[in-house]
Amino acid sequence: MTTSVSPSSLIFLQKLRENNHKDWMQDHKKEYLASEVSLKELYKEILMGLGVTDEIEKQKIFRINRDVRFSNNKTPYNSHRSVSWSRAGASRRGSYYLRIEPGKCAIGGGFFGPEPQDLLRIRKEFEMDSEPIRAILDQKEFKKFYKNFNQEYKVKTAPKGFDTLDPNIDLIRLKSFFVVHEFTDAQVQSPNFAATVLKAFELLRPYFDYMSDVLTTDLNGASTL
Repeated sequence: MTTSVSPSSLIFLQKLRENNHKDWMQDHKKEYLASEVSLKELYKEILMGLGVTDEIEKQKIFRINRDVRFSNNKTPYNSHRSVSWSRAGASRRGSYYLRIEPGKCAIGGGFFGPEPQDLLRIRKEFEMDSEPIRAILDQKEFKKFYKNFNQEYKVKTAPKGFDTLDPNIDLIRLKSFFVVHEFTDAQVQSPNFAATVLKAFELLRPYFDYMSDVLTTDLNGASTL
């Protein structure tokens, strides 16, 4: 059972950040593979824990190789490792996320870049009644850990069809609806890291359940499933 990130995994990723080219990776392949085994054990521990309180459809481990076809950054590898866990079934929306990167380790959850139809439905809900979502975001334990929605992805004024003077424009402007909590390198190496992650993920459940209800009903509350 692996309950934390090993120091060797962080050391490897730091070295990769400083030597991001194929020759170096080839020379350090054994180190990379050993790191992957350790991290996958941690992912499995978190997956098993999530299965106790939620139903998970899929675990996705993101590739270390970068797709550089349309990027100005041609370094071949990601100097971080990340994984997500998607909830199971059409009635359960949302996914959990973990990122391991020296100095930038974090967990998060929510809806990153939802499809246009879902995005419009969420915005319409916020326009009609923002009280439930604000109550969730303002809940003491949730706010202590996650603070608020990430504000990086939003339109400048108001989306088409919405009023810039709407009292809920701060929510309506968003293009993604996810929250993040960052950890220090020391924290992710602590023996109780997996348990800390699972406790933090449990705090997302009221939010996920609310958004699941929004995305599986119309504005009259009738099921769309």
